[in-house]
Amino acid sequence: MNPEQQRLLEKAERSLQAATELNQKGFAEFAASRGYYTMFYVATAFLEGEGLAYSKHSAVIVAFGEKFARPQRVPREFHRYLIDSERTRLRGDYNTDPNITEADADLIIQRTIEILNFAKANIDSLSPQF
Repeated sequence: MNPEQQRLLEKAERSLQAATELNQKGFAEFAASRGYYTMFYVATAFLEGEGLAYSKHSAVIVAFGEKFARPQRVPREFHRYLIDSERTRLRGDYNTDPNITEADADLIIQRTIEILNFAKANIDSLSPQF
């Protein structure tokens, strides 16, 4: 793991902690957003290992799918989790009545934990594919 990947995973850990605390305090829409960002940081860390960096969220999501999920270097459902959580995040961030429940945020948080744990256990073993 290179230093930038390490920093991204550490940021993901902090973001996950924030998501959990926000959800416990009744701020589900903001917890869902932090959950998405946790997944986003993990996806960015994987791409960093390939020497890839993007300025748009959509580009990170597409590249993560192409480089990691499609070739099954990570479980394919991780890409779906990222896509779904981004949609929820957009609702939470931009709608005045996003209708995001504590259960919705908890599902994102649980999926985030799954992805983050996978990354911590496997990021070093995924050799770059140029």
